[in-house]
Amino acid sequence: MAGYKTLIYEEKDSVGWVTINRPEAYNSFTFEMQEEFRSLWRSLRSNDQINVIVLTGSGEKAFCVGIDRDEPFTAIDEERGFYGTSNNFMYDDPGDWLGPKSNDLWKPVIGAVNGMACGGAFYFLGECDILIAADHATFFDPHVSYGMPAIYEPMSMLNKMPFGEVMRMSLTGNSERISAETALRMGLVTEVVASSELKSKAEELATSIAESPPSAVQGTLRAIWAARDLGRLGGRSIAPSLLSTAMDSEVIRKGSDDFSSGKRKEPRLR
Repeated sequence: MAGYKTLIYEEKDSVGWVTINRPEAYNSFTFEMQEEFRSLWRSLRSNDQINVIVLTGSGEKAFCVGIDRDEPFTAIDEERGFYGTSNNFMYDDPGDWLGPKSNDLWKPVIGAVNGMACGGAFYFLGECDILIAADHATFFDPHVSYGMPAIYEPMSMLNKMPFGEVMRMSLTGNSERISAETALRMGLVTEVVASSELKSKAEELATSIAESPPSAVQGTLRAIWAARDLGRLGGRSIAPSLLSTAMDSEVIRKGSDDFSSGKRKEPRLR
């Protein structure tokens, strides 16, 4: 795996750990980070040793606070046309490559939110499959407070938060912040833990998912996202192809043997 300047990537057993590593800038993202995430997510598509990924931020202050405001809003690479002119910036989304789904990665990604998550952080959170948060984490979108319309970020969060909550967060800007407990209550995150326990809880969750056969996990993941994106009828129309793709006779045979053995893992109650 290639080295990165703005990210830390580590592997432990079948779990990949991705850390946004710009703590001096509250883990804000740059064009360089965008390219590094694209490289990393795409490399994980073919890494059969990794079944689950945990995404978090460096330090305890921030998960990510969006784009680095020192990042030029003018042409960065006119030949390839990533940002183009300031007008084209409105059409060439600066967060296009940040999320796993945008890079066609269909392995479970757990977001472990370790502090502030605002603005462009939602490029990441909107494409995570499960979110957990430290008890001091906060969520907000400051775009309108600085005269910028919030467009891509709230669109991506409509699959994580109720409509009214997305609307309120987007329109109140800097005036309000959503606490970790409120995020739990609205269903944005599935668990809130002490900051000191965030990594261990993320590891526990990731390991529990990684214990199941990847074909079954990834097939389930794709089915749920398809139903969300296409609606119930649209999802059902492609369900047979997803099912046939995810079925593995050897894996199913082993699963049947495991079931017949009568052995069961002691579940964690949450």
